[in-house]
Amino acid sequence: MTSPQDRLPQGHVAFVGAGPGDPELLTIRALRMLQAAEVVLHDALVPAEIVALAPQAQLVPVGKIGFGPSMKQDDINALIVAHAQAGARVVRLKAGDPGVFGRLDEETDAMDAAGITFTVCPGLTAATAAAAGMGLSLTRRGRNSDLRLLTGHDVKGFAEQDWRALARPGAVAGIYMGKKASRFLQGRLMMHGASPDTPVTVVANASRPDERRLAATLATLPSELDAADLNGPAVLLLGLAPRDALAVRALTQEAL
Repeated sequence: MTSPQDRLPQGHVAFVGAGPGDPELLTIRALRMLQAAEVVLHDALVPAEIVALAPQAQLVPVGKIGFGPSMKQDDINALIVAHAQAGARVVRLKAGDPGVFGRLDEETDAMDAAGITFTVCPGLTAATAAAAGMGLSLTRRGRNSDLRLLTGHDVKGFAEQDWRALARPGAVAGIYMGKKASRFLQGRLMMHGASPDTPVTVVANASRPDERRLAATLATLPSELDAADLNGPAVLLLGLAPRDALAVRALTQEAL
């Protein structure tokens, strides 16, 4: 049987997905990488319970907080390179999945430029965990034959999307970093024909003990978000309503 160290050589970097926050949703491979690490550079959104799974490692916070203090990406890249060039077994621990809005390519490009070998260990992304927590599928035969993962913001500000496709009945999307962009999203979608009654469920801190869900519609989304004052990272599930909301809607339609 191979040891964790055999899976993470000296001077090598593993980009590891921490998942949405519940330590039990880590992959076995992610746990082994953490157990082998000598240095762990971790996002601010990775909970302490997961970081604690590497008690033997030097822990280096390199977090980015939306609309808050953040380390520059170039500085993060330089830290990863420095630790790897010093011969350490390095884990770059990212919230969710490293390849979903995690700026993975910028960091792997820096490894290529420095001649450092790396591996990528995927993690569960927030949209999947949020839907699973409600007992819902992100895809459903007869409803949506595709699924879109979007960001509410990019480096230029609010992110433009294929609004006409997203506005179609039955469309489903997981929208990351969308709380601050809710009015922008509402306006763009309704401008392109989306029904005001389109369900939108906001899930904050998906899979964690403090998870909160807000059931809204496109018409009520900005005002309900303002009133709810949700803390923590959130994903907006466009086109999905909680199961209890679906049941209430069905009963209402039957009465009509």
